[in-house]
Amino acid sequence: MKSSRLISILLLLQTRGRMTAAELAAELEVSVRTVYRDAEALAASGVPLYGDAGHSGGYQLLDGYRTRLTGLAPGEAEALFLTGMPGPAAELGLGRALSTAQLKLRAALPAELRAQADRMRLRFHLDAPGWYAEHEETPYLGQVADAVWRGRVIEVRYRRWKEPREVDRRLAPYGLVLKAGRWYLVAGLTGTTGGAGTEGGAGTTGGAGAATDAVPTAPTPPTGPYTFRVDQVLAVRETGEECALPDGFELAAHWRRTQDDFHERLHPEEAQVRVSARGAARLSGAQARALAAAGTPDPELPGWTRALLPIESQAHAEAQFLELGLEAEVLAPAALRERIGAAAAAIAARYGAGAAGEGTAGAGEGAARAGEGAAGTWEGAAGAGSRARSGAGPGRETVTEGAG
Repeated sequence: MKSSRLISILLLLQTRGRMTAAELAAELEVSVRTVYRDAEALAASGVPLYGDAGHSGGYQLLDGYRTRLTGLAPGEAEALFLTGMPGPAAELGLGRALSTAQLKLRAALPAELRAQADRMRLRFHLDAPGWYAEHEETPYLGQVADAVWRGRVIEVRYRRWKEPREVDRRLAPYGLVLKAGRWYLVAGLTGTTGGAGTEGGAGTTGGAGAATDAVPTAPTPPTGPYTFRVDQVLAVRETGEECALPDGFELAAHWRRTQDDFHERLHPEEAQVRVSARGAARLSGAQARALAAAGTPDPELPGWTRALLPIESQAHAEAQFLELGLEAEVLAPAALRERIGAAAAAIAARYGAGAAGEGTAGAGEGAARAGEGAAGTWEGAAGAGSRARSGAGPGRETVTEGAG
């Protein structure tokens, strides 16, 4: 354990340069006192390690010193081959580089570790997208990734969910995220102060690839960051302008906050519902967790459970609970209960007219027309529910387009 920790300290200092004892302790999940003892042990073994006291102090290796410790533990060699995701790497144009790197790594391993790594590769496969997610073409992923890597502002034509559907945006790209098989661009909205062709202050410049005679003016600081779906980018034009990450910005931390915010906004309302055991088994996500955490036996229907379940909206909940049929009953709010009742009556009238034959067709059609409004509402809600299930995550724009 100690020898592994000493190697880790050595490799951290070699790759990152000067680090304080507190930083090393946090990285290795040990106490600062342990780091002090490990540093003394490294120095005693002949490693040219020295430390400086003070606010800007820390441990550092002598300039030019490089360790030749390249040994991998069996678990480490196996884990490295699990990091290879050929699909996303190929989308980014790195498929051949990944294959070559894995080949070099495999050749450098001892025979025993090579066999274990091959066993891992043959028996484990990572497939990130969900079952019902269709493959979405991302023709401009390479250009967007290049702009992210080089820190260059881009102008894009972007398709969003609200009107106007297609808009022009000028973006300072900060990072790319692959979530459930879908690529997202995290970027700031930028533009020029006082320039022609801006839209609602969002900083557009007349469209991706569009020519303009406007005189360039001083750039304004980007707003955001916002999230864009890369598969909704319709055109890209590189500007050649440099952009930098905001102070303190970390992509992984920002994405976690974005996800937390998305889940908080996903279910802003609640409904009092009782469900049978079969109905409970068909619930998923936040509703299944809420039922398991706070569900109580229903006093009126033995074997049923009553709970306050989170819902996205009454329209979405109407379609969702109608799908459960007789296995669920909404008790509150009253407006949602009435919507479901009206939709159920319209459905019963429509199907009842077909079953009754010609003699009662007139009455059935009259009832169906009476419930037509409710049925239309249900059909719209069902479509929304279907889109929500197939989307698997934030829509075409999550917190995007705050200014536009």
